[in-house]
Amino acid sequence: MPLPFKLRPYQQEAVDATLRHFRKTDESAVIVLPTGAGKSLVIAELARLARRKILVLTHVKELVEQNHAKYQSYGLTASVFSAGLKRKENQHQVTFASVQSVSANLDRFRHAYSLLIIDECHRVSGDESSQYQRIIELMRQQNDSLKVLGLTATPYRLAMGWIYRYHYRGFVRGSDDDQDKPFVHCIYELPLSYMINRGYLTKPELVDAAVAQYDFSALPRNQFGEYAEKDVNQLLSKYPRVTRAIIEQIMKLAVDRKGVMIFAATVEHAKEINGYLPEHQTALITGATDQSERDSLIQRFKQGELKYLVNVSVLTTGFDAPHVDFIAILRPTQSVSLYQQIVGRGLRLDAGKQDCLVIDYAGNNVNLHHPEVGEKKPNPDSEPVQVFCPVCGFANIFWGKTDDEGQVVEHHGRRCQGILELAVGNELTERDGRPEQCDYRFRFKECPHCNAENDIAARMCHQCNKAIIDPDDQLRDALKLKDAMVIRCAGITVGASGNKLKVTYHSEDGEELNESFDFSKLGQRKVFNRLFGRRFANSQTPQEFGRVEEVLEVQALLSAPDFVIARKQKHYWQVQERIFDYQGSYRKAYET
Repeated sequence: MPLPFKLRPYQQEAVDATLRHFRKTDESAVIVLPTGAGKSLVIAELARLARRKILVLTHVKELVEQNHAKYQSYGLTASVFSAGLKRKENQHQVTFASVQSVSANLDRFRHAYSLLIIDECHRVSGDESSQYQRIIELMRQQNDSLKVLGLTATPYRLAMGWIYRYHYRGFVRGSDDDQDKPFVHCIYELPLSYMINRGYLTKPELVDAAVAQYDFSALPRNQFGEYAEKDVNQLLSKYPRVTRAIIEQIMKLAVDRKGVMIFAATVEHAKEINGYLPEHQTALITGATDQSERDSLIQRFKQGELKYLVNVSVLTTGFDAPHVDFIAILRPTQSVSLYQQIVGRGLRLDAGKQDCLVIDYAGNNVNLHHPEVGEKKPNPDSEPVQVFCPVCGFANIFWGKTDDEGQVVEHHGRRCQGILELAVGNELTERDGRPEQCDYRFRFKECPHCNAENDIAARMCHQCNKAIIDPDDQLRDALKLKDAMVIRCAGITVGASGNKLKVTYHSEDGEELNESFDFSKLGQRKVFNRLFGRRFANSQTPQEFGRVEEVLEVQALLSAPDFVIARKQKHYWQVQERIFDYQGSYRKAYET
């Protein structure tokens, strides 16, 4: 029988990658395809090829329906298990279901499924008590060889970072303390730019707002980087003229546009926006909108009866209206994932559609084409920077800053994310059946027992397994002593007298501590290189200094410790500890 759809080349590649992966291992895997890339076709093809029972899960009924429809178009029959669709069947080989309905009816799924496919899998958390994890655990009890495949456009969560550990292109996601990921491998990925450049998606026309924007920067954020609704409403209530001006501009720019989606910050905000738009052309959808009314409004919008669709956090996934050609973002978010999902609503192809206008009125500063850091920005002016590993040469992408010439002057990377390759055959090395990560650390905590370099958050040494002194304990103990001095180091300067190199540590309050290293003595030279040479230029280009003059020539690139602890001798202070790459409860120099 001829297939109703011919898979695009990248969709076929994703299918082939899945088959190759699960022939080798049962470890969970992720496919990353941008919004609008046709993930439902990849799911349909995998389900068609399967010979045993499959469950396809997602979190909204629209996606359950969409995925089921693509599979059904092959002329095949599948079950649908979704309370929202008023169907609870699971007798067929393939079942398309909502995670909520399956979780509420676990006894109905005590079968030996061979494959679990999770659409929008960035919603899967590592919490064992979550709905997804309880379903996975139940299915593994029935089949310990269960294969779990996730599909998403955005493989990261704000509180977690990347949702997988190993990438098929030879790198690792996250740091040492990020081992517990919902998925193990990313087996296929396509960037948004690939889809746009090859005409598979509509080009987003990113335009700066020509009127006043909201400024949410002063509002406090929760652990997920988001703002409390009460705080947002309080701020927005002070700027009604800004909202009115924004909507007036949207209406002006929308004259030649077919479908406009406006993403509001809160329900109160959405109602205000709705009041400024033409009533007969506008629909407002919130989480409280009745399901039948919501379905009716969406249908009218898709048919072109309504031009403006205002919503609050309900139409970011599972919503398919190809005619949308204007996205207005009036809500703040720190989530690259959510931002991409929002913009993705306007990137599907449609007849006569040339581009999709995207205007961010909330000052989110998200680079749509460079989300690969996958973790929360350490500060608003951070940008993705490329940092090469001095050991394996891998080009890491970290948050950081560059100077006017594009040179990296600061970055927040901790460990090289490259996977080591064997010298012969260009094959990846493995340890305990997993790819072996390069062990070079840009930031590290040295073990006092064996001098091994550990992650800055480590409590136990990965080399000798002994406890590492907590920097907070070091500082706390030193601050209790009358004969100890602790300074928050704001920088260092160096000077020389013959073979002796003098290092001066400057505090933010003008205090100073000094120590000297005699370069004519091998032991002292080694100590200096271990402390400063290893961390030279943000640890990007570690140096082995042999002469004092070599240090003086490049002193501006020496890294300063965050704290210095000294003990009082008879007539001077002797430096005893230098704490680099500090993370803890004490304030560092110039921090507020």
